Amino acid sequence: MQSRSIVRQGCIGGLLFVSLGLVLAGCEKPKSEAKAAPPPPPQVTVSQALRRMVADEAEFVGRFVAVDTVEMRARVSGYLEKIHFRDGQTVEKGQLLFTIDRRPFEATLAQVRANVEQARANLSFAESNLERGQNLKRGTVISEQTLDQRVQAERVAKSAVAAQEAALSQAQLDLQYTELRAPVSGRIGDRRVAPGNLVTGGTNGSTTLLATIQSTDPIRFEFTLDEASYLKFIRAYGDTAVSKPSVAVRLKLIDEQTFSREGHVDFVDNAIDRSSGVIRMRAEFSNPDGKLTPGMFGRIRLVMAPPASALLVPDTAIGTEQVRKFVLVVDDKNVAQPKYVTLGPVVDGLRVVRDGLAEGDRVVINGLMRARPGTKVAPKEGSIAFAADQAEPTGAKPN
Repeated sequence: MQSRSIVRQGCIGGLLFVSLGLVLAGCEKPKSEAKAAPPPPPQVTVSQALRRMVADEAEFVGRFVAVDTVEMRARVSGYLEKIHFRDGQTVEKGQLLFTIDRRPFEATLAQVRANVEQARANLSFAESNLERGQNLKRGTVISEQTLDQRVQAERVAKSAVAAQEAALSQAQLDLQYTELRAPVSGRIGDRRVAPGNLVTGGTNGSTTLLATIQSTDPIRFEFTLDEASYLKFIRAYGDTAVSKPSVAVRLKLIDEQTFSREGHVDFVDNAIDRSSGVIRMRAEFSNPDGKLTPGMFGRIRLVMAPPASALLVPDTAIGTEQVRKFVLVVDDKNVAQPKYVTLGPVVDGLRVVRDGLAEGDRVVINGLMRARPGTKVAPKEGSIAFAADQAEPTGAKPN
């Protein structure tokens, strides 16, 4: 007898017979024979692209610089007597900052004044002596040589008075230079010399640096444009943008979300740098609160062309296929179809679509990863107007 068992089964009257036992079971069809129900189409949110008047803008990184930077240096040598400011404070034009010991200069001034009086007395005597000689009869009472000598003495006396008056003016200037006042308004740095130290003045390079003042209001922002952007800029605004620049710009700091600070371009350089291929530009901004500091970085937005009508979609609605960008558009049969688009800049959170999208196309703005090109979807109407209203694009106005 063979050890293998043969299983025989059959379905009779709703019973299943097995050769080794009797098992009650219902007769069912094999699962492989049942048809699986197709999955429902994925749900997506669709909306028409938002049309707005949008200016063609470009962003550049730059750094703030002061309009005026002044190094405070003494014009006369002497001992520093007093400091009249606190390190880092805001100073006004004409405010007294440093005082150098005035006593030596006051003594020099008094001496020069005495020399002036002496020279004037000598001149008065020479003039009187000359007048008497001219009244005498020439050739009989006074000789020609004596008269010439008196004329010469009067001229020398006049020259001496002029020299002493010049020395008096210099002594008065030196005394004024003992008080160093702010030439511009702005923020002053820390003092470089403490009171009691000898400071060296004059006009040579060995003078003592006392402090540095940088103006803060207004303040300038320097940035560079590449050659292509520069050509686009001058073609949009013409030669006046270079000769008399006044193009409006907007700026944001590194911790700000929006370009809320307004200014204008006030300088365009006269040459493109050969080594880097960029040209230097400068914008001016008001800074009444002094928060904008020289050396601080920022991003500036420059309008490169006049405003024009454009379609905008959220960045989440844009897909990538290798190097091409596309959006999914739902047709009247609820089938998602790709459209390859040419993109522009981001304007307050919305992406400008320059080409590839038509007016009235229903764009998938939510659920892009769930939809597949050429398949049906379950569209749900949405809107992207709310995002645009929260931060309306630059120069954007509803049609």
